[in-house]
Amino acid sequence: MNRAHLVLVQRASRPTGPSEVRSGPILIGYDGSEAAERALREGAALLAPRRALVVAVWEAGAAFETVELPTAAVGLPPVPIDIRSAIEIDAAICRRAQQTAQHGEALAREAGLEAEGLAVADEISVADTLVRLAHERDAQAIVVGAHGHGRLSEVLLGSTSRKVIRTAPCPVLVSPAARAGTASEESAEAAAASR
Repeated sequence: MNRAHLVLVQRASRPTGPSEVRSGPILIGYDGSEAAERALREGAALLAPRRALVVAVWEAGAAFETVELPTAAVGLPPVPIDIRSAIEIDAAICRRAQQTAQHGEALAREAGLEAEGLAVADEISVADTLVRLAHERDAQAIVVGAHGHGRLSEVLLGSTSRKVIRTAPCPVLVSPAARAGTASEESAEAAAASR
C-alpha cells in the first residue's frame, strides 16, 4: 500500500481545539468498487482502531426513472410505468446496497476498525448524503475513493470527492484512483490471471 497517494483535506475553518474535537465515527463512503475498497483499506491503515460507519448510498426511485429512459431517449412519448416491477427493482437495489454496506463493514473490521455498515438512500447526491450523515453523526473524518476517468484523473478528483471536500464539516481523506503500473493493479492482474 502506497500511502503517499492519499490526500487529506482540512480547511482552517474546521474544528481544531481539543474542546471542539468531533466524537463520532469515521465515515467511509463505500460502493464496492476497487477505488472504494482501496480508500477503505488506506483510511483504516491510518485511522484504526477508531469507530467507523461504512456507508453504501443508493438512489431510491431509480427504477422508476429507468422505466421511462428508453422511450425518452428515442423521442417517443413515455409508456405507462409498471409500478409493481419498478417497486421490485427498487427493493432489489436497496438489498444490493445493504449487501454492499455489509461487505464494506467486514472489510473495515478486517482492517482494524470498529465498523458498522449502513445502506442509505440518497437525497440529492452521494456527496450530499455523506455530508449530511457526517453532520448528523458528528463524524471525525470522511474517507472516499476517487474513481479514475481517463487522463484527467491524475489532475482532477471525481465530482463526489470534490463536493465532499468543499462541503464536509470535518477532514476528508481521498484515495485517488490507482495509476497504471501500481502495485494494486499489478496484484489485481496477477489474481485475475490465476483464475
